[in-house]
Amino acid sequence: MAAFQPSLECDNISNIHSEQTDSDLIQKTDERYRDTLPNLPKGKGWITEHLVQYQGFWLTPNAALKNLMWVQDHFKPRPTDIFLASFPKSGTTWLKALIFATVNRTRYGFADHPLLTTGPHDCFPFLDAHLQEKDRSRFDLDRFPSPRLLSIHIPYILLPNSMTDHQSCRFVYICRDPKDVLVSKWLFLNKLGPKDLPPISLEEAFELFCQGISHYGPFWDHVLGYWEGSLETPEKILFLKYEDLKKEPLVVVKRLGDFLGYPFSLEEESKGVVEEIVKLCSFENLSTLEVNKVSEQKFSKDTIIDNRHFFRKGKVGDWKTYLTTEMVERLDEITYEKLLGSGLVFGS
Repeated sequence: MAAFQPSLECDNISNIHSEQTDSDLIQKTDERYRDTLPNLPKGKGWITEHLVQYQGFWLTPNAALKNLMWVQDHFKPRPTDIFLASFPKSGTTWLKALIFATVNRTRYGFADHPLLTTGPHDCFPFLDAHLQEKDRSRFDLDRFPSPRLLSIHIPYILLPNSMTDHQSCRFVYICRDPKDVLVSKWLFLNKLGPKDLPPISLEEAFELFCQGISHYGPFWDHVLGYWEGSLETPEKILFLKYEDLKKEPLVVVKRLGDFLGYPFSLEEESKGVVEEIVKLCSFENLSTLEVNKVSEQKFSKDTIIDNRHFFRKGKVGDWKTYLTTEMVERLDEITYEKLLGSGLVFGS
């Protein structure tokens, strides 16, 4: 017997049912959100009036919290999904480009590569950035081809079991010296702040960061969650440091290929494919492309960011230009205490 071929009428009924199901799911998340929000502790925001503490981490009360709840309640991962996880301002944009180019290297040539005309955040979107849009057709996760490349800032311990069990998807996590994270985050967010709120000073940002009050903070808890996960399931989580990527990009890209199931052949290595990927995705190249100078990135209906803001310097140790000796000593002391016994260290 021939396989059943659904009619257009069946397709329409299926689409209507899917839309109703999506609507019901969003409504349930909205209800949980409204019930939860009033009872959460509040802390001063960096570009919003305040942040809220949810399950131990600080989030913006609107998009970040609501979208996290949607992921916790409803997201269905595929075993082939690849997630890039990071604390904000840890090298996310660069690593998105490197992973995208590595996974898709047999599909595109370097002369007409999508990254030459499309920003890394469009090639490798944030999972939770568009979930609350009324028009979700432009971000229909079910229609994404496998492997889906999705980015998150969500702490590991807040992810649903469906994403963290041993049989599921893989994660690449990148971290960075907290001193550089603080400075980069402060400069970045001050460019995005609303006009009705004064920009936050470095001194105030420093105090909040040390207290753990920053987007998806505390920083140390965020990093340790993925670090400990990588020790328990190294086949599932690849833990990288921004400083190592800067120092030896060729070595790290080959590690990425091996971990993600796209190892470089000896022929590819001899032809310089790894070098071409590193060159294509370099700060010097990406930051000068027209798409990354004039285009903008829409993360939600209220958050639109010029692509140029994602390309500042890309340096290691730029904190030396901004932080006082006292700030450095205090932040280093907190980092030492928080990471003590974990096996994870950052360079001074």
